[in-house]
Amino acid sequence: MADHQEASVTLPSDPASVSAARAYVANVLTEWGLPGEAEVADTIRLIVSELATNAVQHTRGQSPTFTVDVRLDRDERLRIGVTDSHPRYPRRLPAAVQQDNGRGMVIIRWLTAECGGKLSVSPTAEGGKTVWIALPWTAPVQQGHR
Repeated sequence: MADHQEASVTLPSDPASVSAARAYVANVLTEWGLPGEAEVADTIRLIVSELATNAVQHTRGQSPTFTVDVRLDRDERLRIGVTDSHPRYPRRLPAAVQQDNGRGMVIIRWLTAECGGKLSVSPTAEGGKTVWIALPWTAPVQQGHR
């Protein structure tokens, strides 16, 4: 396997794109050796769904598209980023706030931590932001590789 692999897709900021983003990442990870039935694969699909949902719902029409980047470095670390062009960073709501949505970042942060990973947000040169998760890569090493 190469020291570094990357894949990327740009999708319209539309609710239908959430499932497309999830399927895209799942397919890429399967190609890179992560079994689709692995527990961490389910977790990653949920994280991608939450990240994509945030990119669609919270940009208030100011980001016509969002991009999902998937990177694997030296079989050790998986990074997934969702970039939109809206300048506002995601906010964590207080636990006392009662509402039907707005818990995406709490879910993402918790799931990422449970997998031994980290969440970060970085600005883009165009004035938007990328929400990144970094996870240890746990796919089994295939025979003949490494």
